[in-house]
Amino acid sequence: MTGVPQTGRTLTEEQTVAIADDLLRAATTGGTIDLISPRHPGMTVEDAYAVQRVWRQRREDQGGTVVGHKIGLTSKAMQDATGITEPDYGVIFADQVIPSGERVRHDRWSNVRVEVELAFVLKHDLAGTPGREDIGAADVIAATDYVVPALEILDAHVQLKGRTIVDTISDNAALGAMVLGGEDLRFAPDARDLRWIGAQCFVNDQITETGVSGGVLGDPALSAAWLVNRIAGHGDGLRAGDTILAGSFTRPVWAEVGDHFRVEYQDLGAVEVSFE
Repeated sequence: MTGVPQTGRTLTEEQTVAIADDLLRAATTGGTIDLISPRHPGMTVEDAYAVQRVWRQRREDQGGTVVGHKIGLTSKAMQDATGITEPDYGVIFADQVIPSGERVRHDRWSNVRVEVELAFVLKHDLAGTPGREDIGAADVIAATDYVVPALEILDAHVQLKGRTIVDTISDNAALGAMVLGGEDLRFAPDARDLRWIGAQCFVNDQITETGVSGGVLGDPALSAAWLVNRIAGHGDGLRAGDTILAGSFTRPVWAEVGDHFRVEYQDLGAVEVSFE
């Protein structure tokens, strides 16, 4: 654990809104802000999610549509890379979804890195009971239409060095975009053992990372179940058609202008994105 208090609120509403607005400005300009945690040393995990909810509401007020959630810091590789030892989540907006094969502008984001993941797309609503943690992997499988390989583009608006979990949660878990594999990569959630999907990440045809999906909390479906139970405590749930980006099973790979990423998922195929 990080030593950050989980429950209770220490920030005033004014402080919460001010942090959210700082982050929204940084997202708009492609910039970063100083660490939040040293400025608010008593800040709790619940404070951070309150900041995220204000930021989310600002985006929705501007016409943004939430189409799913991402889960971060689910694997030992990611926890080792960040020094943060518990998962977090953020929301995915429709304008953050990119099809495989696209060329994207690198300057849309800050501290740009790429992660290797699986995405669950739901066919049924899925919601937990606050305080119960009553959703398990089997519930996720039953509610899932299909699973598809995906990449996450990270976009950190808080400086990286010295971050705690309250910095990452406030910053919408550093989600920049989700690159979804094509229809030919989709598979039924019970068609494969979700723990044993391997991936190789190539940058400019050079292999940089490898991983196996079981690195995500032992099973990406368990990661998705964690999300449903966690957001239930915040009065939220998932709807049919929503996407769950289940967490990275490699370390994040830095992306530079001119880089081409190709991630091969065994016999399923590849997901690609290029930065210009």
